[in-house]
Amino acid sequence: MASEQFERGLKCRKEVLGEEYVEASLAKADDFNRDFQEMVTEYCWGGTWGRGVLSKRDRSILNLGMLAGLGKSHEFKLHYRGAITNGLSHEDLREILIQIAVYCGIPAGIEAFRLAREVYNDLGIDVSNMDGGK
Repeated sequence: MASEQFERGLKCRKEVLGEEYVEASLAKADDFNRDFQEMVTEYCWGGTWGRGVLSKRDRSILNLGMLAGLGKSHEFKLHYRGAITNGLSHEDLREILIQIAVYCGIPAGIEAFRLAREVYNDLGIDVSNMDGGK
C-alpha cells in the first residue's frame, strides 16, 4: 500500500517531469530497481518537492545549479525540461546558465548551454534569436 508521501511524490513527479516519462520509468522497474524507483518517488519527490515550502520554480533553479555542478548531464536535461514546465522563461534559464558558468566553472557552463540547446532542439524550440536580434 502506497503511503501519502508516495502519492504526493508521484503527483509532483508527474507534474514536473511529465506523466508519460514517469509512467515509463515505473513500468520499466523490475525486481532489481523497483525499490529504488519507489524510494525516489516517495523521498525525493514526496519528501522534498512535495513539501510545499519552496515553489516548483525555485526547486527547478536549485536542481539545475546542483546538477550542473555535479556534472549529471542526463538529470540536468530532465530537470531543464521540468524547469520549462515549471514556468521558467528562456531568459530566466539563460541567466541561470550564466550563473552556473561563473560559480561552477566555464566547462560546466559550456556543458549546461550545450545540454539546454539539446532540450530546446528536442522540444522543437528555436532559441537562436530569442532576443529579437538585440
